Amino acid sequence: MKTIEEQFQKLGVVPVVVLEDKKDAIPLAKALSEGGLPCAEVTFRTDAAAESIRLISETYPDMLVGAGTVLTTEQVDLAVKSGAKFIVSPGFDPEIVDYCLKKNIPVFPGCISPSEVAQAVKRGLKVVKFFPAEQAGGIAMIKAMAAPYQNLKFMPTGGINTGNLKDYLSCDKILCCGGSWMVKGDMIRNGEFDQIQVMVKEAKELADEIRFK
Repeated sequence: MKTIEEQFQKLGVVPVVVLEDKKDAIPLAKALSEGGLPCAEVTFRTDAAAESIRLISETYPDMLVGAGTVLTTEQVDLAVKSGAKFIVSPGFDPEIVDYCLKKNIPVFPGCISPSEVAQAVKRGLKVVKFFPAEQAGGIAMIKAMAAPYQNLKFMPTGGINTGNLKDYLSCDKILCCGGSWMVKGDMIRNGEFDQIQVMVKEAKELADEIRFK
């Protein structure tokens, strides 16, 4: 069984998803899986998030589904109870990180400063999120900040798309990239799951081309 980190690395891209209606959860999971990215970071920005995670994890048990934008330990519990296999927070919240570590829940906190990275390394984390990636300095900032931390990998999210994916995935400090360009909210709301599958397939092929060719 591969670790979540190993699965992330193989995927190259992790779809970051906002689901406003639970009815869209299974069609979206189908589009992601058949497009070649059987993974979703479902953001806890909506009331439908927990139920969507439950539906996806029950219908597609092999799919790597987790919860993003987690802001409280109560949300951690709800997400895991619903079937989330990992937790992502936008910033470094020591309470959430320590809570997840205590319960052996994979957690990927957001870090955009050396001080936050230092806290993550101190706790034994090997992978952190970098958000919002483009606005916070992009790949140049990651390379500069990562230099003192040889064993740390980053999951940049925010402003990443097909135009700059190569800049990120070509760097050995990047485990994978979070992205929403292939799963935009209006596409989900409009039921454009066939188009989502096409864009997911393109994203996966591009990631593989950058990483493995």
